Amino acid sequence: MLYPYKEYKPEISESAFIADYVTITGDVKIGSESSIWFNTVIRGDVAPTRIGNRVNVQDQCCLHQSPNKPLVLEDDVTVGHQVILHSATIRRNALIGMGSIILDGAEIGEGAFVGAGSLVPPGKKIPPNTLAFGRPAKIIRELNEEDLKDMKRIRREYVEKGQYYKTVQSSPNSF
Repeated sequence: MLYPYKEYKPEISESAFIADYVTITGDVKIGSESSIWFNTVIRGDVAPTRIGNRVNVQDQCCLHQSPNKPLVLEDDVTVGHQVILHSATIRRNALIGMGSIILDGAEIGEGAFVGAGSLVPPGKKIPPNTLAFGRPAKIIRELNEEDLKDMKRIRREYVEKGQYYKTVQSSPNSF
């Protein structure tokens, strides 16, 4: 469901996949080939939410903001199942593991990996190309070539899956 909020309405690229039972409200922009998966809520009724190209926001995520603190997901970001993102900045190629919570003013560096179930507290900065894990999240190590290769595979597969489901969604009787 798409809902306007005051003078704002969601702007979604025609090539993006929005699954069933997703709710998007207000000042939200979603880029090309991005995918927003089942039962996710993205509310843009407090500050803007900007989602870049080829971003995947997986099932049951919650994205929101605090006043005057936008939520930004740059290009090629992966957001795992049941993640909460609140007024944070997620730099390109980052991966946020399942069940993590990223709070106001946190910044996840380019190519960083936040492990499943982690809590990134307000204002915390996770450096580029590192693995952070825990509650609160701490830097564990630098990412290696295998990590980066796997993150790239996940991003590619979600773009492909999103485009597949978009095709099926537009022809529901095709199966």
